Amino acid sequence: MIEAPPEPLWIFGYGSLVWRPAFPFVEQRPARLAGWARRFWQGSTDHRGVPGAPGRVVTLVRSPLEECWGVAYRVARRDREGVLAQLDHREKGGYMRVEVELANRGDGTFRGLVYLATSDNPNYLGEAPLAEIAEQVRGSRGPSGENLEYVRRLAAALRGLDAADEHVFALDRLLKEPQD
Repeated sequence: MIEAPPEPLWIFGYGSLVWRPAFPFVEQRPARLAGWARRFWQGSTDHRGVPGAPGRVVTLVRSPLEECWGVAYRVARRDREGVLAQLDHREKGGYMRVEVELANRGDGTFRGLVYLATSDNPNYLGEAPLAEIAEQVRGSRGPSGENLEYVRRLAAALRGLDAADEHVFALDRLLKEPQD
């Protein structure tokens, strides 16, 4: 965990935070994180699945030639501690806070925090064929709803940002195909 978060505090959302931040913020903007790719490699046993039947949610993996687009939210100073406590609880299923350099649509860069799950956490599922990920998504549901909804809302939000993400979009297309 980060000892002293950057000032001002920007939170970078690349998964459900893109379409459902659920915390107070004073500004939001599209942002990108260079050198990272979004992948459905993290298990969710507390939001989009349950223990013994995890859903699949996104995390970030290092990928030097890729970039991940999402939304950065600036949090007011008075809300910092509460927002971080809320997000630490929301992302408790294997995610950790990391300080990163973000870029906006222009040339500007700024520091922010991102929650990511690495392969050393107990909920990490890792790489799998897209068809297997789709099958797991179709059958998963947790306290926050159907895993399918998570994928569809993320894909729609990224399209709304005009952000390319072939991994998310390919999974979304596969999930729209009729089942035998």
